[in-house]
Parts: sequence; structure tokens; C-alpha cells
Amino acid sequence: MKQIVATLTLLAATGAIAQTPPAPPPPPARGPALDLALEAARTAVDNCGTRQQKVSVSVVDSAGVLKALLASDGAHARGVASSTNKAQTALAFNSPTSALGEKAKADPALAAKIAANPLFNARGGGVVLTDKGGQVIGAIGVGGARGSDIDEACALAGIAQVQNRLQ
Repeated sequence: MKQIVATLTLLAATGAIAQTPPAPPPPPARGPALDLALEAARTAVDNCGTRQQKVSVSVVDSAGVLKALLASDGAHARGVASSTNKAQTALAFNSPTSALGEKAKADPALAAKIAANPLFNARGGGVVLTDKGGQVIGAIGVGGARGSDIDEACALAGIAQVQNRLQ
């Protein structure tokens, strides 16, 4: 028996026995190119800096994979988590988080869905990124400003900086 196992092992190792080929990797998710994700994040950080706000900015691709994360000097750890959660929430609901939060006030089912996931954040600051054709390719989230309206304004400034180059 040991000799049969050894022979089969040898045959498999040399390729004499057909092996199932590995599944091909999934296609990469659509998203902003790394340089554009960084530029958008940097613009958002700088925009909030002119408002004396220490924030964090997260950019995710269409699969929710974090492409860029920048934090101002002196930014709080809560802002890092908040920025990423806002980007993920905007992507999950294909909606700016500020609009989502307002809609949830009148829609108990939506409010329950948001509340069911502790990583969702429906305060302003998360905005989807779209390509030239209007297809969602990711999201940007800003967290840590004193006022989520400021978070959203900074996110929009980041998007405006790169919007015409998103593909």
C-alpha cells in the first residue's frame, strides 16, 4: 500500500496524473487608479485643512477594497474608522451617506438595515465615485471634521479634483 501511495505521489508531482487546474483569479474590481485615489484623498485632506479640520480620508474601489487612506497630522483614530465606514456605506447603498441618513429618518426599513450593520455610517461624508459613463467605480469617505457637512464638502472637493479623469 505504501508503495502505491508513493507511486501516485510521484506521478502527481511530475504531472503524469492530470490535476484540476486552479480556478482563474476573479477580474479586478473597477476603481480609481491608485494615483487618482491618492490625489482625491490628498485634496480632501487639504480642503479640510483650510477649514482647520483634522480628518481622515478613505477611497475604496467597486469591491470595497481600500485603495487609499490618508489622515491629517493630529487626526483621531475615530476619523480613520469613520472615513472607511462612510466610503463602504456610500458604496453599499449607491448613495451619498448624507442623503441616506435623511432618507432613513422617514424609512424604518432602511433605518433598520443601516442599524443592523455596525460598520455602516449614514452621516455625511461618504460619496460614490463614478466614471465618465456614470458607472460606480468606488467611493470616498471623510471622517473627523466637526460637522458631517464639512466631511462631505471635503469629499466632494476630492472628487471634483479627479472626476474628469476617472475611467
